[in-house]
Amino acid sequence: MNYPDVKSKLLYWIPKILAILLGVFFIIFGRYDDSPGLQGVGLILIIATVVTVIRGRKKK
Repeated sequence: MNYPDVKSKLLYWIPKILAILLGVFFIIFGRYDDSPGLQGVGLILIIATVVTVIRGRKKK
């Protein structure tokens, strides 16, 4: 097992997964708080993260 490769993959994916989870939290909390702005920020965060991942995969 090549440890530097695993470490670089973890450093690549962990922030993206956390950003998606934060976006989901914003959508859920915004619904309970009745805040459409927070829901919109969560949706934009999720979409931006997915687009970043897709663009990064196309370059490779």
